[in-house]
Amino acid sequence: MEPGSSDQSLSGLEGEDSPALPPSTNIRWRNLSGFWLLGLCNNFAYVVMLSAAHDILSQQGGLDTNETSRVPPTTHTSGNSSNISRYDCNAISTGAVLLADILPTLAIKLSAPFYIHRLPYGPRVALCILCAWGSFLLVAFSTTVGMSIGGVILASISSGLGEISFLALTAFYTSEVVSWWSSGTGAAGLLGALSYLGLTQAGLSPRHTLLLMLCMPLAMLLSYYFLLVPPVSLPQWSCSDGTIKRDPLSSVHQPLIGGPPAKLGGRRTELTWQDKWRIAKSLLKYLVPLAVVYFAEYFINQGLFELLYFRNSVLTHAQQYRWYQMLYQAGVFVSRSSLRCIRIHHIWVLALLQCLNMVSLLVAVYFMFLPSIYLAFALVLYEGLLGGAGYVNTFHNITQESLPEEREFAMATGCVFDTLGISLAGAAAFPVHNYFCSLPVT
Repeated sequence: MEPGSSDQSLSGLEGEDSPALPPSTNIRWRNLSGFWLLGLCNNFAYVVMLSAAHDILSQQGGLDTNETSRVPPTTHTSGNSSNISRYDCNAISTGAVLLADILPTLAIKLSAPFYIHRLPYGPRVALCILCAWGSFLLVAFSTTVGMSIGGVILASISSGLGEISFLALTAFYTSEVVSWWSSGTGAAGLLGALSYLGLTQAGLSPRHTLLLMLCMPLAMLLSYYFLLVPPVSLPQWSCSDGTIKRDPLSSVHQPLIGGPPAKLGGRRTELTWQDKWRIAKSLLKYLVPLAVVYFAEYFINQGLFELLYFRNSVLTHAQQYRWYQMLYQAGVFVSRSSLRCIRIHHIWVLALLQCLNMVSLLVAVYFMFLPSIYLAFALVLYEGLLGGAGYVNTFHNITQESLPEEREFAMATGCVFDTLGISLAGAAAFPVHNYFCSLPVT
């Protein structure tokens, strides 16, 4: 994925008498910055909901206030007995917010690769924007956990539909937009977690913090409809008629690596179910390790962060949770933006390292042997670096190895597996939360 890849000529294509003009510098940077902003806006609501998970579950009916004092240890009921837990627990695991934030996304991603290409991009993006707006409003004004979970579900629909749409959209542009999209999603994690942490730390209530974030769906609208320069072949407001029109300003159909160039004229190849199954199987060497990476890191985030509580810290429990989320997202942002510096082909190495990190923090929660919260901060930052590297290198490898006519489906299929890993982590967080919170003070 070289910086100059978008300036390659299309000369030599079958049926062409003269070389195509390369995209202008202005159009190139509009598209690159557009994908960066789309990545930022698409993941923003999803990240904020996870950062607010502790507040959503512990301050219902009081999101218009900000916690400033420590919370005493929770009385946890198990069976017919009641005891004071050694951990400071909410009644419900923050895994509940994770599942509400990811299961709708998983349902969309599992089904969408087989029909989403028949839906125009314009209405898809409009739906993403409306769901993002609705999520912030519903959670901000909720009075029950159920209402908040409904808002989280809307954020999940927006993020899931957006990710599968925008990753597929990269097939219509030059290959370098993938790294810019990935960097934007990493920035969403950092900016979302940091803005929630900073505004609440400054004294703003969670409710007013969420209302301020209504500007992000507006930024998505402006980025997609006004900043990006769509190629002629893009099915914007109507379903594609099966033909690809020549766009002299786009080299999207030129192979990234060796092999004959795809034709820009004629009918578009329609993938059969056998083709789709073949493509999915060929990607498993990247996607299974990616799912493991995401299972381990989100098990840490939503299963262990809440339990990794240092009572001797100047930070309250809610503040510690927000700091964990922010540092994790900082690590994700750095590694998702690192593709020009380092590229990793063997994703299984990242999966192994993340699993070791998960086991280390699980043992640390059980035995409570970490001497300082700053050591926990370092481990959380390292976790984010591994997770972001797994994401960006997986999709870079898919881009490099997919045939041009198969790339749109391959990218859409690839983003299913990280969501699958996150969903399994959310389910695993419940029994772990209940087990630890049932342990009495020793």
